[in-house]
Amino acid sequence: MELLVLGGTAFLGPEIVASAQRRGWKVTLFNRGKTRADLFPDLETIRGDRDPAKGEGLKALEKAIADGRRWDGVIDTSGYRPQDVRASATLLAKAARHYVFVSTVSVYASMATPNADETAAVGTIETPEEQKLSNETYGPLKALCEQESLKAFGERCSVLRPGLIVGPGDPTDRFTYWPVRIARGGRVLVPGPKEPRKALISFVDVRDCGEFCVRCIADGHGGTYNVTGPAGPLTFDEMVDGCKACTAASVEFVPIDETYLLETAKVSPWMGLPLWLPEDPQFAGAGNISRARAVAA
Repeated sequence: MELLVLGGTAFLGPEIVASAQRRGWKVTLFNRGKTRADLFPDLETIRGDRDPAKGEGLKALEKAIADGRRWDGVIDTSGYRPQDVRASATLLAKAARHYVFVSTVSVYASMATPNADETAAVGTIETPEEQKLSNETYGPLKALCEQESLKAFGERCSVLRPGLIVGPGDPTDRFTYWPVRIARGGRVLVPGPKEPRKALISFVDVRDCGEFCVRCIADGHGGTYNVTGPAGPLTFDEMVDGCKACTAASVEFVPIDETYLLETAKVSPWMGLPLWLPEDPQFAGAGNISRARAVAA
C-alpha cells in the first residue's frame, strides 16, 4: 500500500507514519518543510504549499500525478481553510483511492447535548474565504473543509473528528499540565465545589488517533466519525485522582469555586486551565460525545 500524508511532521503526523510503516506501507509526505523538516530523512517528501497562491503551491504534486504517481490513500492532517482543501482534494480525487480528512469535534454548533453523534448540527460562517483562522472561526472553517473533502471523494472519504489529542510529542501542555503538576506534590488547586465534580472529560491518545486514520484506509471505512475517548466515562475528579495515584508525592487537592475562577481570577475555561469547563448547561455534552460509530468500525 502507498500512503500520501499532507503535513506529517507535527504532532499527529508522525504517529500516522509509524502506524503505516508497521503495516509495511510506503509513505510519501507533502509539506512546506517548515516543521521538523529533517524528521523523516528516509521518506520521499514532495515540497509545496496547501495554498496554490503561495510559492510553488501544488505544482510539485500536480507534476507527480501527471507523471503517473498514485496512492492507495491520502491522510490530510493540515487542512484548515476550505479553499485549500478543495484544491488538494480535487487534484487527488483521481490519483488516490481513499481520502481521510482530520477534522475536529469543534465543528459542532453546540456542546450542550450529552452523547451527541455525528449527525449533530455543525457551525456555520459567512464569507469563509475572507475569514482568518481564530478560535471563533476554527470550527466552522473545519466543517467547510469536511464538505470539500466529501465533495471530491464521496463515499471514498473518511472525516475524523478528534477531541483533545494528547500523548507523546504534544506541544500544547493541555493535558500534561495535570500529571506534571500533581507529580510535584503539595497543595494543588482544582476547580469546582468540595463535593466531587461529575462533569465528564474526554481526550484521545495521539497513537490511537494515528492508528484509526490508517485503519480507515486499510479497511475502507468511509463516512464521519467522532474520534475521542477514553473507552468509558471519566470525570474530572477521577482524572486528577488517577494522576495522584501514579505518584509517590504527597498531594492535597484544594477546591476553588468556579465563580471565583471565572469572575475574580479571570481564568478562562479550557485554555486558561487545561481540561476545565464550568459546570454549565452549554458544556453538558463536551466530555460526553458519542464515539459509538468509531468503536464499531
